[in-house]
Amino acid sequence: MRPGRLCMKACNTHVIKKFVIVKLFGIWWDFIQDRYFMKTEGSTSINLKVIFTLTLVHFTGDFFASFISPLYPAFIEKLHLSLTQVGIIAGLNRLLAFIIQPSVGYFADRYQTRSFMLGGLLICILFIPLSGIATSFGALLFFVSVGSMGNSMFHPSATGLIPVYAGSRSGLSMSIFNTGGTLAFGLGPLFITWFVATYGLKAVPLTIGIGLGVMVYLYFVVPTPQSEGFRQLGFIGTLKETLGDVWKPIVLIWMTMVLRAVVGQSFLTFMPVLYVQKGYSLVSAGLLFSLFTVAGTLSGILAGFVSDKIGFKPIFYVAHGLMTPMLLLFLYLPGNWIYFGAALSGAFVLASLPLGVVMAQELAPKGRSMVASLMMGLAWGLGGAVSPIIGKLADTFSIGAVLWAVAFIPISTLGLIFFFPEVRGSARG
Repeated sequence: MRPGRLCMKACNTHVIKKFVIVKLFGIWWDFIQDRYFMKTEGSTSINLKVIFTLTLVHFTGDFFASFISPLYPAFIEKLHLSLTQVGIIAGLNRLLAFIIQPSVGYFADRYQTRSFMLGGLLICILFIPLSGIATSFGALLFFVSVGSMGNSMFHPSATGLIPVYAGSRSGLSMSIFNTGGTLAFGLGPLFITWFVATYGLKAVPLTIGIGLGVMVYLYFVVPTPQSEGFRQLGFIGTLKETLGDVWKPIVLIWMTMVLRAVVGQSFLTFMPVLYVQKGYSLVSAGLLFSLFTVAGTLSGILAGFVSDKIGFKPIFYVAHGLMTPMLLLFLYLPGNWIYFGAALSGAFVLASLPLGVVMAQELAPKGRSMVASLMMGLAWGLGGAVSPIIGKLADTFSIGAVLWAVAFIPISTLGLIFFFPEVRGSARG
């Protein structure tokens, strides 16, 4: 037999072996999913396929949303922005979340549709990258605002679906979902600062292609949200049915989440500007942003896992009690130690983010999307809406001095946490 035919036969045999191995692995993986993970609503087991699909939605939207903050130094240089203008952009961004998320959460609990989730994600993917070609403050504000509206639209529907498929692991499932957002805010700044440093701001719209590719996949796999049957009720009736007698602890959790958001948003918005002013590169500022959020991703997962075992309240005490010392340490660390400080402070600032949502959903299970929007959109939006004030104070004094004062805010949340009810996630044992 000729050497060529021998080679062809050997190659064919190799291909057949690989095909058989892949098929066997696929059959095994399908069995594992069906046996352990692919459970329906009401099951005690987590449905990982849906949880990770919703996490991908979260990751994709927040990946594009994360482009803005680390690029503020580039926008300042290109468009000659003041810190007050930077604060206005950041504040309007958060204010739109404050307005839109509760509204979408209200409708998401009434109607079974994927429009909010997929439509909002598409708007975010299309408009945020257009900020790279903005030629004025007004144009930049428009692109960021419309993109932020889209980003706010998908959060309530996606978050409201998590408890449906979480089984007995609501804390862990919400932490996995939250990981999609925080990991996006960790990787997105690294990617976009490298991209802009390499290709320039004008090339940012090219990233739309990445998002559209993901959208095609998500269109076929995203599940339809579950209606809570509130269609016959008005807004006030829906609130009464959703919150009932638990409105007081919901308000306490919400106030805590607002104050935490003020701290987190202030540092995420002005931290890149502060360290570029200190002489660090744009890429280094993006790395600080990423370390802050990635560490928050890991701490959020750990907090979710532990909360399923011991409850939410102890985690809140630890995270908020140590938040101020960690932020002050970050601001005072010299040289390359700032990277360690960013990770350490981010871990404590973001650890309680998923827990506030899960705790509220445990207290008000009939309005999962609504209470999720209150804890994420309304709290995050109000917390970030103070950014123009923070920016104005930074123009008047300095960024470092203002962030130093903001670092003391978490201490005030400890009194609120004291009055939290003793609530544990759906896990038992």
